[in-house]
Amino acid sequence: MLAMLLAVMLFILGGFVQPGFTRFEQAMNILRLAAFLGIIAAGQTLVILSGGEGIDLSIGAMVTLGAILSYGIVNQSDARILPGLLVTLSAGLFIGLINGVGIAYLRIPPLVMTLGMTSVVRGLVYAVTKGELNGGASPLMSAIVVKPLVMGIPGLLFISATVAFLMWVLLERTTYGKHLFSIGVNRVTARLNGVKVNWTIVSTYMLCSMIAAFGGFLFLGYYEHVFLNLGEKYTLPAVAAVVMGGTTLAGGSGSYWGTIAGAIVLVLIESLLTTLQMQDYARQIVYGLVLLVLLAAYGRQKGLRQ
Repeated sequence: MLAMLLAVMLFILGGFVQPGFTRFEQAMNILRLAAFLGIIAAGQTLVILSGGEGIDLSIGAMVTLGAILSYGIVNQSDARILPGLLVTLSAGLFIGLINGVGIAYLRIPPLVMTLGMTSVVRGLVYAVTKGELNGGASPLMSAIVVKPLVMGIPGLLFISATVAFLMWVLLERTTYGKHLFSIGVNRVTARLNGVKVNWTIVSTYMLCSMIAAFGGFLFLGYYEHVFLNLGEKYTLPAVAAVVMGGTTLAGGSGSYWGTIAGAIVLVLIESLLTTLQMQDYARQIVYGLVLLVLLAAYGRQKGLRQ
């Protein structure tokens, strides 16, 4: 896998640039950050696989909403973790349902629909909080997400591995997965073969928003605080991780394992730029240019050109 090979090369390069870069603790920190991006990008993987120029631009706003709902409901109480998680996931499913219905039944282009929903979700965030954030993560949440559980490996990595396994089962071992790939290749042919195309699209956007909201829930456990635009920085990197992982933007071809590798590559690039002690504006410029080069290279795929 090209993305994973690139990740290994970047990690080795980091060892030459900064001797401590390859330490176990640093490796765990990189994987922890990549786990956040990888989990959030899981839903984006499903959307892009569905084809139809599908990209969900509302996932950043959903991460924010998920974190803020969890923040207010859990409110530092271990007993409220499950209710907080259920409300967060339900909110994600509801927003995804609206996205999916608008795209599948009202024929609104995905970029337009999800961009508009971004503004709606931002409005909901302000309506819920009224600009004031009250709450907090519970001790158990922080312990599960942050603290090492086995052999110095943090709990977040085990959660990420569970998500990866569930994604593999979903894509490779379920009827939904087969239908998702088929509509990504050709929706007309899929419909003629008995696939419920519209419902598959709706369920895909529901899953995407739910996973993004779950990412917000995990964000709270890791950082123990939230702010009103915390998820915005994940929107485009999530798309980049999917594309770098080999998933075709035209849909119908790709895997979540590739997305994980793409997420690790992105985090490694950012970590290397930070290690070089570049000023923030210079780091952002270089990071953007590197993304453009990599995405241009990965985007020149036969399936996309055709």
